[in-house]
Amino acid sequence: MPPRSVPDDAMPSVAEDDGNGVTSRRALMLGALGASTVVAIRPALAQTAGSVLTCEIPIPDQARAGSYIALDGSTVPARTLFSFAPPSRPYTGEEVRRALQGGMLPNTNYFSNQAYLNYIRRLQRGQGGFTCYASIQMPGG
Repeated sequence: MPPRSVPDDAMPSVAEDDGNGVTSRRALMLGALGASTVVAIRPALAQTAGSVLTCEIPIPDQARAGSYIALDGSTVPARTLFSFAPPSRPYTGEEVRRALQGGMLPNTNYFSNQAYLNYIRRLQRGQGGFTCYASIQMPGG
């Protein structure tokens, strides 16, 4: 059977103006671009969420290794009165997130937990663990 032809007036023109200066072709192109953007962003967000669980925050960072942590979160010389020895390992992003929501960091008591969390809250760009802490603060992170 030969293909049926469709009269030109039966189908709207692909370049037909919608009255607002936007052509149907342009709308289709923008829709396709938006769909591909969503497809590209979703895996990146999933990867970011996964990395938040496993990223690490050393206390203190390497630049302050050997220092203890005061209750206010500042680093002080080792064995300073009312300060805490650093934990034996960095904390993961998930451990820190739970602690910031009212839980406890592993192997801490009330006071060392508060000191370590105050240290983490004081992290600034360039310090070890800052990027991990910043990602925890992101919505959905």
